[in-house]
Amino acid sequence: MGKEGGLGDLCFVDGTDLSGDVGSVGGISGGNTPLLVTGISQLAAARIGGQRDGKMDFNSWFNAAAGQEHPTLSTLPTADRIVSYWHGSALGNPCASMVAKQVNYDMTRGSDGALSLAVSAVANGFGLEWGTQVTAGKRSDSTATSPATGVDFTTVSTSFGWQAYLHVFSFTGTSVTVTLQDSADNSAFAGFTGSAFVAATAVGAQRLAGTSAATVRRYIRVITTGTFSQATFAVEFVRNDVSVVF
Repeated sequence: MGKEGGLGDLCFVDGTDLSGDVGSVGGISGGNTPLLVTGISQLAAARIGGQRDGKMDFNSWFNAAAGQEHPTLSTLPTADRIVSYWHGSALGNPCASMVAKQVNYDMTRGSDGALSLAVSAVANGFGLEWGTQVTAGKRSDSTATSPATGVDFTTVSTSFGWQAYLHVFSFTGTSVTVTLQDSADNSAFAGFTGSAFVAATAVGAQRLAGTSAATVRRYIRVITTGTFSQATFAVEFVRNDVSVVF
């Protein structure tokens, strides 16, 4: 894969697709905050890994329509939000998500008449998590669906746990359960411990996490079950390649 631009990217907040209102992403940052542990015998600073963190900054255009930018962001909730950035909309593409606090909603009215908002979200509890799209952007199911194949994570398996994020954008019916399944051969799939999101009955978002030593095989797919006539959703999956402690 060669160099790529940022055209056709997506931004989701708590099951609302703000991609058409977000004009730019100012920054996506994460990682740990190193702890300085230099001893008196050392000739340079020594550091060990510290707390994980994350942040997303983006600018949006004012849109007061129902379910769009202003109704979603202007509430400035004190509760956690799930914020996601998706690069394009294809199976296997990278994406980043985090459980976060939205800390501002700052309006600017330019001299040219443009009305824009600056928004920052800071991670709460888990840090920023880069993962892989296991739905091709937003997927719409009209009935229970089990794709024949999954997304190839290349290595045979890992045993360092996993995390996943779900955004449900629209829903009609009683409930829909979105479940992750893995496979060694991209043919025989099975669910793994904790791989089913809580049954969804409305727009919203969730985060799931396996144990730190959970094994995940090479291929991942997303299936749906339940009683519904329409469900539009997106799923990110993070398969840890090294030991991660939360």
